Amino acid sequence: MAVLVLLPVFLLVALAILVEGGRPVFFSQVRLGQYGRPFRMFKFRKFRNDLGSGGAPLTQENDPRLTHIGRALRATKLDELPQLWNVIRGDMSIVGPRPEVPDFVDCFSGELLRILNHRPGILGPSQYVLRNEASFFPGEGDLLAHYRAVLFPIKGHIDLQYYEQRTFLQDLRWMVLTVIGVVHYEQSLPARLTHIDGGPKELLGRLDASLRHRTDEGDRAALGNGVRI
Repeated sequence: MAVLVLLPVFLLVALAILVEGGRPVFFSQVRLGQYGRPFRMFKFRKFRNDLGSGGAPLTQENDPRLTHIGRALRATKLDELPQLWNVIRGDMSIVGPRPEVPDFVDCFSGELLRILNHRPGILGPSQYVLRNEASFFPGEGDLLAHYRAVLFPIKGHIDLQYYEQRTFLQDLRWMVLTVIGVVHYEQSLPARLTHIDGGPKELLGRLDASLRHRTDEGDRAALGNGVRI
């Protein structure tokens, strides 16, 4: 039913991608599903069509691989719509943790291994809280190491907390909040955190510290370039 309702959106997005850069319209990538089983996840293509399937496993804020349409799809999350097919196939659910690429299989250890007990989702609490994830990447240093040490544990603990109190009404709540998050794109991190009951404060403190470090790096660079701040 959802696919039929959204069919006009599918067609408009597909047409926009074709007009800007031609085929392919869709992009697929192997992700880790429930119990760590690999599956092929589908998206609307938001990168240039001359890149192939390789490249960095994380998308940065001003990623040069993004097309103009791709930037809009990323901001509105419309690139995720083809994953409804993954839901129909049973690979994913509507609400749940985002499926990771195999590059990050090592992150599922200790308590965070329990994440793989559940089917990944198109949307969910960690995706809502850490909306525009690239804005939390460090300005300098090892991006992948930062993701493993800071962002992945935060996402994992938020998702595990969600499963401890999961209900049908909670799922509906996160669907509504996700739509609100798309409409109010500039909604602040503190505002989003109010929807996490007793969130993982220690991990979020680490995130806050990493953001302050990123800001300090930017300030130092601006001073070095003679920019007044």
